[in-house]
Amino acid sequence: MPTLFRFLTVVAVIAGLVFAGLTALAIFVEPQPRDMTIAVPKAKLRTAAPEDLSAGE
Repeated sequence: MPTLFRFLTVVAVIAGLVFAGLTALAIFVEPQPRDMTIAVPKAKLRTAAPEDLSAGE
């Protein structure tokens, strides 16, 4: 049984370190916003007819 407790303790310490690292990253690192452009192929676009717009209501 002591090996099981030792193993669980090591796993808990590693999990705690990972959790602390993720928390520190979430608190101290600020993401920098930037513009994003996505090219959409013309084949995927279609014009919506007026009757299609009223059907969603």
